[in-house]
Amino acid sequence: MIPLGDSVPSRRFPFVTYTLIALNVLVFMFELSLGSHVETFLTWFGVVPAVLSQWRQHPLVLLTLITSQFLHAGWWHIIGNMLYLWIFGDNVEDRMGHGRYLLFYLGAGIVAGVAQALLAAGSTVPSIGASGAIAGVLGSYLVYYPRGIVHMGVPIFITFLIVDIPAYLVLGFWFVSQFFNGVASLASTTVMTGGVAWWAHVGGFLTGLLLAPILKEKKPPYLYPSY
Repeated sequence: MIPLGDSVPSRRFPFVTYTLIALNVLVFMFELSLGSHVETFLTWFGVVPAVLSQWRQHPLVLLTLITSQFLHAGWWHIIGNMLYLWIFGDNVEDRMGHGRYLLFYLGAGIVAGVAQALLAAGSTVPSIGASGAIAGVLGSYLVYYPRGIVHMGVPIFITFLIVDIPAYLVLGFWFVSQFFNGVASLASTTVMTGGVAWWAHVGGFLTGLLLAPILKEKKPPYLYPSY
C-alpha cells in the first residue's frame, strides 16, 4: 500500500517542509550529474559507521550525520521519502512551529544516524537518506494525530483502490515492521552489508514519539482538529 494523503488540514504554509523537499531533490539532481564519481561523493558525505566511530580523531566526520540526510541512492529511494515527508511533514510543522520543526527534523536525523552506526559499527558502507529524519516526523504525527485518516492506495492491475485507514494503524504497523526487520538484520550484518537502515528508522521514530509532546507549540485548542 502507498500513502496518498491524509485528512488533517494544515493551518499555515509548511515552507520548511517544502524547502527540505526541494533541497533533497536538488542534491539528488547533483548526484545524478556526477556519473561514476557518485560513489565517492556518497562515501564522503554519507555516514560510514566504521569511520564515524573514529570521530574523536576526526571531529569533522560528525557533519556527515547532517549531510547524509540529503543524499539518496536512487529514484525510488527519494520518491518514497519525499512522498512521506510531503504527506506528514506539513502537519507536524504546523503543530511545532517552523523553527522548532526544522531543529527537530535535523535532530531526529542525527539520532537515526547514530542509532544505525552503533548497531552496524564495523560497516564500511555509507548510510544515506532522509528516512531517519522522516521517521521522526512519523513518530510525532502519531502523537499529534493518532486518529487522523491516511488515504492509502492499493495497486490493483493498472489502477488504485483508495482505502482510508487510521494513522495509528498505518504508522504503528510501519514501526513494528521496521523494528522486526532491524532485529532480523542483526543476524546477517557484515562489514560490507548495505541495504535498508532499519535501525535509523527505529531511532528516528522513537525520537519523534519522545519529543513531540515537548516541542508542541502552545496554541488555543480550536486551531487544531481533535484527532
